[in-house]
Amino acid sequence: MFQKLKKAAGVAAAILATTTMISTAQADAYPQKAITLVVPYGAGGASDLAGRALAETARHYTDEQPIVVVNKTGNGGMNGARFVTEQKPDGYTLLLSRVGMALYPAVYEDSPVAWDDYTFLGILESTPMILAVNANSDVQTVDDLIAKIKDSDGATTYAASGPTAIDGFSVQALLSDLDLDPLTASTLVPYKGGSALAAALLGGHVDFLAIAAGSLMPHIEAGKMRPLMVYSPKRMAALPDVPTAKELGYAQAGQVGGWSGLYAPKGLPEDVVAKWTEVLGNVATDEQWLDLAAKRGSTSVIGDDDPSAYVKSQFELYNGMAKKFGYIQ
Repeated sequence: MFQKLKKAAGVAAAILATTTMISTAQADAYPQKAITLVVPYGAGGASDLAGRALAETARHYTDEQPIVVVNKTGNGGMNGARFVTEQKPDGYTLLLSRVGMALYPAVYEDSPVAWDDYTFLGILESTPMILAVNANSDVQTVDDLIAKIKDSDGATTYAASGPTAIDGFSVQALLSDLDLDPLTASTLVPYKGGSALAAALLGGHVDFLAIAAGSLMPHIEAGKMRPLMVYSPKRMAALPDVPTAKELGYAQAGQVGGWSGLYAPKGLPEDVVAKWTEVLGNVATDEQWLDLAAKRGSTSVIGDDDPSAYVKSQFELYNGMAKKFGYIQ
């Protein structure tokens, strides 16, 4: 009798232990709380718009856990990037990455974060850059702008976040393609964030710029800006009559473009990576995400490329230009 009771007690204990393990596993299933998505640039720009679109869409697939967007700006996006890399790799702090996360370390050898100091979860969208002028400008075409730049002896001005930011390289690559000095043929006027850059052109404070479509499309659609050229592999559906840098024969400018990705701190557990693979797979076909991408002039590319290989290729592209333009000796 005692042996039967002992055996029954053992079975009960085993069942209890198994149940406890299952309950614990379920309790620890990711996510169990709000997720912070760090956008390393200012509000209103292309990265901010992409981050909020992702947060708004992905929350439907994160077991009803909210995704909170936080802007952490400064140092070419590196402040926000570094903040994320310093967080616990548990999936509750993620980074809305941009091309700057590959470009900055490609230019600055003392970058606080290397291009590969992350867990890469996916490339989200391709964001074309647009070369544009104020609608009141006498410049009607790219050729008109080039002629104006050549005649000005460096006096023409363009707005950019900085000489080694993507919107700086977008212009410098074009100047280099024209065999002009990329650093002196036109004068860079610095502004912070896509909305400030757009405001500079709208206010007539600069002659032209080449920044992310998301920051310019509302003004182009309102007839306040004139697009001259797009930096993308093919013409934008929203601007079918505007030629691309590639089709105009600009070799370097034809490779420049913006993009958004989703990163996490290095060492993210495999189950969290798997969860985000699932989430992004759902986001990729979500009409809300696709509609928001189209509205800001972007193309969803979720699942199209291996994120690690893609980011490495971007690092190598801008590292090569940085050496050619003299930023790296």
